[in-house]
Amino acid sequence: MTSWKGQSRGNILGYKIFVTLLKYAGLRPAYFILRFVAFYYFLFAPSSFRNTFHLYRNKLKLGFFRSLANVYRNYFSFGQVLLDRTAVMAGFQTRFTFNFEGEEYLREMAGNKTGGLLISGHLGNFEMAGHLLERLNTRVNIIMLDAEHQQIRKYLTSVIHKSYNIIAIREDNSHIYEISRALESREILCMHGDRFIEGSKVLKSVFLGELAAFPSGPFYLAMKYGVPVSFVFAMKEGKSHYHFFATPPRYYMQQASPGKRDEMLMTIVRDYIHEMEIKLRLYPTQWFNYYNFWDRQ
Repeated sequence: MTSWKGQSRGNILGYKIFVTLLKYAGLRPAYFILRFVAFYYFLFAPSSFRNTFHLYRNKLKLGFFRSLANVYRNYFSFGQVLLDRTAVMAGFQTRFTFNFEGEEYLREMAGNKTGGLLISGHLGNFEMAGHLLERLNTRVNIIMLDAEHQQIRKYLTSVIHKSYNIIAIREDNSHIYEISRALESREILCMHGDRFIEGSKVLKSVFLGELAAFPSGPFYLAMKYGVPVSFVFAMKEGKSHYHFFATPPRYYMQQASPGKRDEMLMTIVRDYIHEMEIKLRLYPTQWFNYYNFWDRQ
């Protein structure tokens, strides 16, 4: 098993081309060009192809040709959610529709001033749920790995208008203080629970029938601070519609003994995996982890 390398694909020219297309032509032409980009990666990205094909052929037990087709659809879907995210966050005049399943749970966190931890994954397009988070009338913090190329990060910052607070994970661990402040202040904290960088602590559990590793950080925070936890996903349905899901809030309380703490951590991980498996089976082409996710050679 290998960890994620902490860096996304792409280059500054590609981002500029698609942002320009979005600005002057809209999503439809950008989607059209994206088909060729997706086909390029289908042909010339052997590592991500191999790992994504493994998901469909060995984990979801699809036929050979259907697995091949789903690899291409996956690349195309990934490009679409990136374009959708950029269009919305940059304020382009693009109409998306949403329905929110479980919105009342997040409103409960905000209204009761309990705050909460929202754990998602690289499945679907959670950033699109910003429409909902803006309506919660509370401070929302999103934890992100500060891992994009410097030029790409600078360029995206210039076109994207954020309505929430970004907490970047840094090598000096200064982000730990920001995370603690947010949770102690009973604010909403959002983070992913399915990627880790080499050297970080992990928790291993069975995911789709095979052992996989998950970062311990999100699940440790859920237990340490005792705030309500909701597993959240925003899945693309059709060209311009998203379906947001939030599970009922659960409390995972800090335990006294090391053994009990380990049991509680594994309980949180298994609950998270359960929700991930449900959504992955419903939306198989919206899984965007392209490295060797499972504990295999």
